[in-house]
Amino acid sequence: MAEIKTKKTTKSVSAFITSIKDPLKRKDSVALVKIFSAVTGEKPTMWGESIVGFGQYHYKGRSSEGDWPITGFSPRAQTMTIYIMLGFKEYQPLLKKIGKHKISGSSCLYFKELDDLHLPTLKTLIKKSVVQMRTKYKIKAA
Repeated sequence: MAEIKTKKTTKSVSAFITSIKDPLKRKDSVALVKIFSAVTGEKPTMWGESIVGFGQYHYKGRSSEGDWPITGFSPRAQTMTIYIMLGFKEYQPLLKKIGKHKISGSSCLYFKELDDLHLPTLKTLIKKSVVQMRTKYKIKAA
């Protein structure tokens, strides 16, 4: 079984955010830490070099097993990425209201800047996905 490469680290989230060169991505990352922390009740932690994660669960798939954040985000070079781990199938009505975005893969929501999104809808999406993850993986709330 393959071992996952991206793992939780002890690196500082605030140092990572401070190091983001793009001022808009840095500003949006600060705002996202506040949003995710409030919605999840979890403290942010670094996963790998560039993912800010909230909470943690253990999964076992066909080809890999490991730990991963329940939700989180990453300020990628081209776009910001939010991770909704169980995908978007149940969230189509929210996606219609959330604003300018794209989804790809099974769990990534991409957007250029936070001002493109309807924040109350984003918060609802994060909250519902976290509840769904905690239920599925039997994780107690923080």
